[in-house]
Amino acid sequence: MMRQLIVFALSRIKCIQVTEADDGIVGLRELNNSKFDLVISDINMPIMDGLKLVKRIRSDDRHKDVPVIIITTEGSNEDRERAMALGASAYITKPIQAPQVIEKVKELLGI
Repeated sequence: MMRQLIVFALSRIKCIQVTEADDGIVGLRELNNSKFDLVISDINMPIMDGLKLVKRIRSDDRHKDVPVIIITTEGSNEDRERAMALGASAYITKPIQAPQVIEKVKELLGI
């Protein structure tokens, strides 16, 4: 449900295309098959969580500079610091507002 809300919100930005993934493994596979300008991930996902996904993205020279936004219910400073230390570009705590996500995406993409 949250992913659908984010996709709908991002569809308001005319110059971007959105690709969805059900979990971190599918997301990593998509990332390896195509070029992406930005990744949005939750921490809590099946199979591979968002923190492991960030770590894998940052360890791959092809994707190490792709901005990664973490959107999650995990609101503790420890979770935020861990995500940022692993290489997340931004950390947004749920509940989210569509304008907040749109603003951060535009900022990181420079649009």
